[in-house]
Amino acid sequence: MPTVDLESPLGSQSLTAYVAYPAANGPRPGVVALHEVFGLDDVMRRQADRLAAAGYLTIAPDLFSDGGPRRCLVSTFRSMATGRGKAFADIEASRQWLLEQPDCTGKVGVIGFCMGGAFALVTSTTGFDVASANYGMVPRHAEQALAGACPIVASYGRWDGMVGMAGKLERTLTTLGIEHDVKTYPNAGHSFLNDAPNGPVPLRPLMKVLKVGPEPTAAADAWRRIEAFFAKHLA
Repeated sequence: MPTVDLESPLGSQSLTAYVAYPAANGPRPGVVALHEVFGLDDVMRRQADRLAAAGYLTIAPDLFSDGGPRRCLVSTFRSMATGRGKAFADIEASRQWLLEQPDCTGKVGVIGFCMGGAFALVTSTTGFDVASANYGMVPRHAEQALAGACPIVASYGRWDGMVGMAGKLERTLTTLGIEHDVKTYPNAGHSFLNDAPNGPVPLRPLMKVLKVGPEPTAAADAWRRIEAFFAKHLA
């Protein structure tokens, strides 16, 4: 698998990332892809591959590089809540890696899923040109956290446990005057953009009951919106 080691002095001691390269040569925009709570698994790598197929040099940092989900999950969520810490340093290191590539145009977006969707929102003010948050938690003090954010496209499922996130995000971005496209899919739940079930196998029957997992129809429309929004802002 195409992986790279990144320097992140204030982040993970051994930060690694998956890189997906577009087939076409020449300058292309970059995208930082942020994984779900289950980590940088094959489902998340295929999300990066899909972005590369759409023409983006894509890097997916492993935010659990220093010990996997069991050792890093609590500290990563703490970082999300406080707005500082290793995860933010790792995301910035990934953005800088893209900017340093001779075949990157200098335009860089960020996309995240689940936990990564929340990070995509809170890093939308840190130099990215566009952000995509997919079923990500909206910051508690949203107007303060998202002031000055780049354009945002966001997707949520009606059956997701995080009720109200889409409405809160829509209201916040409208108030702040930030260009956005926020949509809720009535037949989808959490992780509906995934192309296969993931997470611990013993939990999958429960996840299915809770409508956590793929919903192809909603996913196809969400990807159409994401790709159109990214094409507009990363061209």
